Formats: sequence, structure tokens, C-alpha cells
Amino acid sequence: MNRKNRSIKVSKKGHADLFSAWLPLYSLVDDWIGRLIFLAWIAGLWLVNTALLIIIAVREVRRPAKALTWISVGLVLPIIGFVCYLFVTNPVQMRRDKLVSSHNNPIALPPACGDSAFVIARALQPLSVSGLRTGYVQILTNGMETYGKLLQSIQAAQKTIDLEYYIYRNDHIGKRITDVLIDRALSGVNIRFIRDGWGSRSFPKHAVRRMMEAGIECRTIFPLRFPWVLSNLTYRDHCKIVIVDGKEAFMGGINVGDEYTGMKPDVDFWRDTHMRLTGETADDVKAVFEAHWKMASPDMLHSTRKAKFLPESAQLSDDKAIHPFPSGKTERGYGWEWGSELGTMEGTHMGKASPSKDSHNVYIQIFEGNPGLPTPVIREMHFICLTQATRTIDVTNPYFIPDADIIMAIKTAAARGVRVRLLVPRQVIPKVAGGASRTYYGELVEAGINVFQYNKGVLHAKVMIIDGEIAEVGSSNYDLRSYRLNYEVCAVMYHSDVARELTEQFERDLAEATPYRLEDHMHRTSSERMLDQAARLLSPLL
Repeated sequence: MNRKNRSIKVSKKGHADLFSAWLPLYSLVDDWIGRLIFLAWIAGLWLVNTALLIIIAVREVRRPAKALTWISVGLVLPIIGFVCYLFVTNPVQMRRDKLVSSHNNPIALPPACGDSAFVIARALQPLSVSGLRTGYVQILTNGMETYGKLLQSIQAAQKTIDLEYYIYRNDHIGKRITDVLIDRALSGVNIRFIRDGWGSRSFPKHAVRRMMEAGIECRTIFPLRFPWVLSNLTYRDHCKIVIVDGKEAFMGGINVGDEYTGMKPDVDFWRDTHMRLTGETADDVKAVFEAHWKMASPDMLHSTRKAKFLPESAQLSDDKAIHPFPSGKTERGYGWEWGSELGTMEGTHMGKASPSKDSHNVYIQIFEGNPGLPTPVIREMHFICLTQATRTIDVTNPYFIPDADIIMAIKTAAARGVRVRLLVPRQVIPKVAGGASRTYYGELVEAGINVFQYNKGVLHAKVMIIDGEIAEVGSSNYDLRSYRLNYEVCAVMYHSDVARELTEQFERDLAEATPYRLEDHMHRTSSERMLDQAARLLSPLL
């Protein structure tokens, strides 16, 4: 090997030794640069997430509880939490016009009404659909009674039937009502049907197609399909409305499903309250339906034919149309006898529905909850009733997760000597809602409010009775979802007989309930307290 090659070899070896000597330093510098880049990314992520959380705080400045909830989600899930916030709470372009009275009609309550009735009626006048109306009211306190009256009225319909339900199932009771609707549609009655996209998501397409083929117009509010689902997922049409011939209306807390009968084996006893209205007040309920019909999306199912007749198996006799289930027969897979519950309707003949002996001619105001409005109408109605009560307040509600103003209104009522009783279910579905509700019971009991937990089964009624002469029945719960995100419909009635009938039912429900004591609240385990507080933090999302 010549000298030149040896020098090159030595040179390469020297460079290699030099590189080996500096390699730890290179690695150390490279490691520090990597760390600095990583820290820069973390700092940038923190700054971006902080800016996004500030945006949430600014957008929700009028709703601190909701802002706190989403800020907490954003802290746990940086960036992702803000994306979820936009996905869930992005305001949809909903109807913005107020479906409320635009004029101040004089309050013409009878002189027998007390001062609180006059004050409440006057304060609620501008919030109501069209002011104070008169009509006949029949209180219905269970599913079997409600479905029997409903089927009777549907079968007697001559011109129109309008239905709007949050939950409409294709089970035994749902199929029976659907069969009667199809029978009436084929007889020339004009029928419109609205269902909520989330609550009725299990209602099958073949059932909708069958209704459409019979001539029933079907629409969905907030359907779970692109692109509506991207901005409407958090909104609900929580109404339960039926209007027959524009003169008779059903509304309250009862949807369409076997569980509302109170006899479904895998569901406990079900206590609920509904009502049947006739007279001019039905016009207001129809106005609510018309507004929701305009915003609902037509079902995009293509009918293959226009039905001219029903198969023989689906033809309905008058007797079957009245009864939700065949009398005296055992439903396969259910294992109970429906005949005993429907025996009181045996021998009933179909005819034009008329006010029963249990109906009361009362003064009524109808209210619509509309998430498209900046002012939550149902919440304002509850607040006014609670703050203007002078003697008694009785509230039955399955989801009691109110905001600070409603809590303060209830506690203030108790402080000025009003007897306040709150009836809630012991078992709440979902459990997170029950945990959130329990966090309020302790401070309510300390404020002198009587809290009772219903033990017999599912308590789903939504009722408030004020001073023994004012009663509110509807679809709304005492939670932020009902106040801010749901379409709801409620009625406030001014009549001592209606209030007395609902109070008697309240007393019967109390017989199946136990008082909630302060000791019960204090003796919860640490894990129960933590879970309840976590549920309350999530309450704005429930």
C-alpha cells in the first residue's frame, strides 16, 4: 500500500474517531432540541385549547352551568372537547318566531279564583300561545285509560287527525294505534304524523312505509341522517300531542309504548298523567303542532303503491278499535291478562267523543317550549308559578335537575310560609340523572321543603299544583334540557276541581312514597357523594 492510500486511511480513521468522540454531544443536543420542540407543541396546544375554552365561556356567558361543564370536558380532552362542543351545541337554524300571545287580552277569571290565580294568569299572558282560553279538561292518570280514550277519539274522527310524539314504538300498543290510523286514513280522514328522530329512532321503516301507503303524511323532527344529525343531535321534540278534527286534543307525559300501560313485565309499574282537552283551547294545541309540522323533515321513503284496502287480518272492528289489546286474551310473550284492565270499556260503542262526567270547564293557557328562542318560556312559566304561590305547592316530576333560579324560587316560597311538597322517583333512568337530582335534596330539606321518593315503580308524571286552584300538566321536566333544548308543550289550568283531582292523585302517590330525610342525605357513602357530584357536573348535558 502506497503512502497516499495510507494517509487517506489514517485520515478516515481520524474523522471516525472524532465523530465517535462528539457523538454523545450530538445525541445530547438532538435530545434537547427534541424536548424543546415537544414542549413547544405542548405550549401551543395549551394556548390553542385555552383560547377555545375562552370561546366556550363567552358563548355560554348566560348559562354558567353549561359553560363550566364544557370547560371541564375541554380540560380533560383538549381540542377534542371543543370539537364535541361544536358538534353537540352548534345552534341549528330553527324557527325563531314567537308562538306566543301578541296582545294583552283582559284576564277574565271568575271571581271565585284567588289572588294568586289572577296574578299568575296576568303574568303568564304574554308567554302563552294565545292568552286565556276556555275548554273542557279530562285528567287521565294511567296509560290504559289514555289509550282507550285516544283510540275511541281516533276511531270517531271525521276529517283530520294530527299526531306528534317523542317516542312512538312499534310494539303491541303502537301497532294497534297504527292499525286504527291506517283504517281511518283509508276511510278518507286526513292524517299527519310527526315523530322525534332520536326518541323514535327504533320505529321501523316498514311501519312508516305502511302508513304512507295508506295516505298518512309522515315527518320527522331532527332526523338521525346526514346532514341534519351534524347540528341537531342535542335537540329533541319532546311533545306528546294528538288533535282530532281540530276540536279535541290529547297532551301530557304519555308516549306510545307498552311500558306506559304499567303492565310490561320487564318494566316496573308506570305512573303518568295525561289529559284530554276539548273546546277552543284545542286551537292552541293545534297551533303548536302546525309550527312543528312546518319545521319537520318529510320522510324520504318511496311507497311502491297506494293502498286501497287493508288485508283481512288488519281490518278493525269497532270493539278492537276501542281496546288497546283484545279483552280476555293473553299476549304472547307478556304473560298478563289485559281483559281485567279493559273490562270497564267492555260494551262501549263508537261514536262522537264528548266531554265525560269527569270533564271540567276551565280556563287554560297553553305554552310551547322552543329552543330557538332566547327566552325559555317553560322555565319562565315555572318560575312565575313558584314565586307567586301563597299557600301550597305540590310538584311531581321524574327529572328534577333545575337551575339556580328555580331552586331559589322553591326555597324562597318555603321561607315565606308556603307548604312545598316535591315528589320524585326513587329509581331514575338513566342513573346519572338520578345522581344529579339527589344533590339537590339535602338543601331543599334544609330549607323546609318536603321531599318524597316514589317507591312503587316508574314515576313519569309532570304536574304542578298551586294554592289548590292552579294546575300545570305537560311534557316538560325540571331540567336544563327541557328548558333550553327541547320542544315542549304545557298547560296551566285555573279551576279548583281540576286542582283537587290532581291533588287527590298526588296524595295517592304519596302513599307509595317515603320521605327523604336529611339523615339519608348525610349518610351517603363517599363514593355515592362523588358520583352524585360528578353527575350534577354533567347535568347540563343530560
